Amino acid sequence: MKLFNYILPILGLLVTFSCVSDEEETSEGNWVRRSYFDGDNRSNAAAFSIGDRAFVMGGYTGDEYLNDFWEYNPTGDYWERKGDFPGTARSNAVAFSVDGKGYIGTGYDGTDKLKDFWEYDPVSDSWTEVASFGGTARYDAVGFSLTGKGYIGTGYDGSEQKDFWQYDPSTDTWEQIISMGGAKRQGAAAFVIDDIAYVCTGINNGSYEFDLWALDGNTLEWTQKEDLDYDDDYLIYRSNGSAFTIGEYGYITVGSRGSIIGSTWEYRPSTDSWAEKTDYEGTFRTGASAFSINGERAYVLLGKSSSLRFDDIWELEPFVDYDEED
Repeated sequence: MKLFNYILPILGLLVTFSCVSDEEETSEGNWVRRSYFDGDNRSNAAAFSIGDRAFVMGGYTGDEYLNDFWEYNPTGDYWERKGDFPGTARSNAVAFSVDGKGYIGTGYDGTDKLKDFWEYDPVSDSWTEVASFGGTARYDAVGFSLTGKGYIGTGYDGSEQKDFWQYDPSTDTWEQIISMGGAKRQGAAAFVIDDIAYVCTGINNGSYEFDLWALDGNTLEWTQKEDLDYDDDYLIYRSNGSAFTIGEYGYITVGSRGSIIGSTWEYRPSTDSWAEKTDYEGTFRTGASAFSINGERAYVLLGKSSSLRFDDIWELEPFVDYDEED
């Protein structure tokens, strides 16, 4: 932060004091804007990554539910349209990848909650419908992959839920696992570090949830971690935030907490603690998408603020000092 020195004459004396400008305060973490998304502005699109590519499907423009499908190349920083998603156009779906294939399902089409599920093969740029999600049709759930299997849980099917289901691509089957502890919720966030998935935030019956739960992908046991409001220092709770992983840390940013927010937090599993990073540098938003590339680079894109939808994309450099000029 910058210090501005002032010298004032008081009773014939020179008195010096300093004023701190909060607007100039810097912090760790820098957001860099990348190439704008080539499709229509939208919110609540599904996203996953395979190798060194990321993929985004669907979402809602404010007028139309979408089924277009796009690939992002982070090395060249460009977008390419791929084969359209053949299922019902939708928003608020979940997505994950397992063994070189992408999976998308659940969501909302403007009339119905959905539970169909689809596999994407990037080699042939083709889609195959697979076994429908084992739980109830829903949207605003979370999805992730662990140790060669996919998982979907929480969400809204007419009321909030907290059940979790495991998908095995080798047998194309779903199996219910032990439910997450705590309250039912929708609009939660999830990220994966070293075969452990962390699920947090969300809203239940209008109330924000503060707990953090970890699912071990090898034992399928849940462990409760430190709450997000510990000593009132962690203002992390929110709904419809965006979460991702970089290296050995998890991150959550943007979302809604009564109003649209952009605060960004880093989770450190070794100490079960959080550290605040630089706020999201794009327009604060909710319903944004996020993806990580090989666990090394991560991006947040699209989303909405009030009635506005966005098409920008930002990459977080978590250990670079904030630079307002980039």
